[in-house]
Order: sequence, then structure tokens, then C-alpha cells
Amino acid sequence: MPKIIQYRDKCIGCGICFEMQPELWRMSRKDGKAVLLRAEEKKHTFVLQVSNQVFEETKTVSEACPVRIIKMS
Repeated sequence: MPKIIQYRDKCIGCGICFEMQPELWRMSRKDGKAVLLRAEEKKHTFVLQVSNQVFEETKTVSEACPVRIIKMS
């Protein structure tokens, strides 16, 4: 099953991911960084298994991230 991987500690809080895909992302009020919803944390990295359709939709979001902290696997 495809995965979205977010290296949240490197997030700059620009909000592009949330603007492009609000069903998967939220902006934290605590630190201003993006939160990958329903993701599992593993060593400061967040991983979410998704369907093929969501995976394809998220590729655009990954490419739009200015610091490239969203990876697709």
C-alpha cells in the first residue's frame, strides 16, 4: 500500500499542503507546522498509508512543498 511520509521537524509552516489538500493536512496552532492527519509517528517522521487515488493526488502537494519534506513511497 502506498505511503505519504512527512518530515515534520523540517516544516516551515507555509500551509501549501493544507491549502491544496485540506482533507489530509491541518496547520498546528501550537507550533504553526503542518500536521499529516491520521499518520503514525516514527522517529519524528509521520507516515500514512493511503489508497492509490490519494497517493496520486498527493504527488502534486509533494512537488509544491518549498522545503520538500513530503515524500511518496
